[in-house]
Amino acid sequence: MEIEVEKDTTNPLLKRREIYIRLKYQNEPTPSRNSVREKVAGLFNADPNRVVVSYIKPQFGMGEAVSYIKIYDTPEDLQKTEPKYVIARNFPTSEAEEA
Repeated sequence: MEIEVEKDTTNPLLKRREIYIRLKYQNEPTPSRNSVREKVAGLFNADPNRVVVSYIKPQFGMGEAVSYIKIYDTPEDLQKTEPKYVIARNFPTSEAEEA
């Protein structure tokens, strides 16, 4: 999986960095949120607990997807700003992982 950064901005009011990326994954399934979070955290030297994947939108028949990533300054800022369903999607509990 390759990552190409399309837009990278800083939002000081919400204490986060907002990144639009393009994922390229030929002959593979669409990457999971967890794998994208780990890869982006490594690319931007951030803690994976501060990274949130808002969406991954695959492009039909192209082996590419567009994604919106947010990297918060602290995990507390993430908890205060993001809706609970987005946090649940990005940080599943162990019960949900087993199912």
